[in-house]
Amino acid sequence: MIQYASDDFTKKLKKLGFKQSMSGKGDCWDNAVAESFFGSLKTELIHNKKYATIAQARRDIFDYVEVFYNRVRLHSTLGYMSPEEYERNYKISAAA
Repeated sequence: MIQYASDDFTKKLKKLGFKQSMSGKGDCWDNAVAESFFGSLKTELIHNKKYATIAQARRDIFDYVEVFYNRVRLHSTLGYMSPEEYERNYKISAAA
């Protein structure tokens, strides 16, 4: 069983006042954006790489997300802009 579906975890969530929601098993369409992100992360960074330490893997993943994925990488769902550029344009148009 996966950690976030364990009895201990779900009881803790309930005690803290959280309502847990999970999609059906094996249905990638339930969370297509997250599935797409992790697919990109694996394809563009992790595949064919071996890390000597967990710290090294964490640094690489942080750099991938914060430097490349959010600031440089173009996303078709955002009109071929980076998330940073899309957010900047959104704020400008919302302020107008």
